[in-house]
Amino acid sequence: MDPHTAAAQGSPDAPRPLVVTDDPDLLDELLRLAAAAGVEAAVAPDPGAARALWGMAPLVLLDRAAATAVARLRLLSRPAVLVVTTAPVTPAHWEAAALAGAESVHQLPDAEPLLVARLRAGAVAGCARSIGVLGARGGAGASTFACALAGEAARRRSGDPASRAVLLVDGDPAGGGLDLVLGAESTPGLRWPDLTGARGRADPTELRTALPHVEGVTLLSWHRGDAVDLPVDAVTSVLRAGRAGHDLVVVDLARGAPVGGLPVDVFGGLGPFDLVLLLVPAEVRAVAAARAQAAVLAGQEVRLVVRGPAPAGLTAELVAGELGLPLVGWLPAEPAVARAQEHGEPPGRSRRGALARLCRRVLDDELPSLVGAVA
Repeated sequence: MDPHTAAAQGSPDAPRPLVVTDDPDLLDELLRLAAAAGVEAAVAPDPGAARALWGMAPLVLLDRAAATAVARLRLLSRPAVLVVTTAPVTPAHWEAAALAGAESVHQLPDAEPLLVARLRAGAVAGCARSIGVLGARGGAGASTFACALAGEAARRRSGDPASRAVLLVDGDPAGGGLDLVLGAESTPGLRWPDLTGARGRADPTELRTALPHVEGVTLLSWHRGDAVDLPVDAVTSVLRAGRAGHDLVVVDLARGAPVGGLPVDVFGGLGPFDLVLLLVPAEVRAVAAARAQAAVLAGQEVRLVVRGPAPAGLTAELVAGELGLPLVGWLPAEPAVARAQEHGEPPGRSRRGALARLCRRVLDDELPSLVGAVA
């Protein structure tokens, strides 16, 4: 393994500063500064190779060539991007920085103290783990499952003073609003249409404070008014702040990404999900629909939840075999959950129910380092 690549290895769960350069001398200098800051940096020779880490890194350091390539590749704009050089700074450096949306240009060795400070600050910025939930067809129960999963994660973290809580994101503007699923339609706070003007670096604490809170869950919901088309920059800014201000983000994804909706690659330049759960009713037509959704999910870490009833006798194992996806479990029909929701009770509150048990299995077995063991 290349020593620079080895130096970039570390905990896959922790966001790391990203160094993008094919200049070996500059790379040596930046890795030395990262070591002085007590952090490990991820390294890529060009922005194309860094695409998966582009939005996740708390800080990005580019050389001039890489900065120019960022615009050509149309990577999403993001904060905390710096252009670094060992040569004298020229107008060409500033032009490249402008193309990349970088904050500034810095020359070594004069900029060493500043870069060490930025690397050290970026190391503690934090970045939430993320779970996407997607239904193979309408009525698959994805919204209910997303709400129950977020609620279970929030309950088990309620006694942790270091916890930054759980963010539940409504990715479907045509779904009627997750606040309704949680019985929180009257809870004050901002919804997606209120955030269309967000740009640049939104403050994570201010966002968390401004959103509705339901039983320990921070909720970013749609409303039931006219459809609003969300600018990409606004979505990126809000989601980046949401990830920085929470420990876990659960996203209820929209099939086919309707206008204004959040597609499966909702984080786009912010990186892939840690896990995507695909909910599939045990029906022949739903399995066919799930096959199309699985193609959209290529490149994601996908697990399968099969939901009853099974009118034709399809088993969870048979559905998983047909789709070629790992099976998390079987979710039987649970009429009590539907009745509770009609009365404004969040799903999964009853810990003895099948829905709550399956949510615990996801958090304990699929992402065991995410939220700890069940109390």
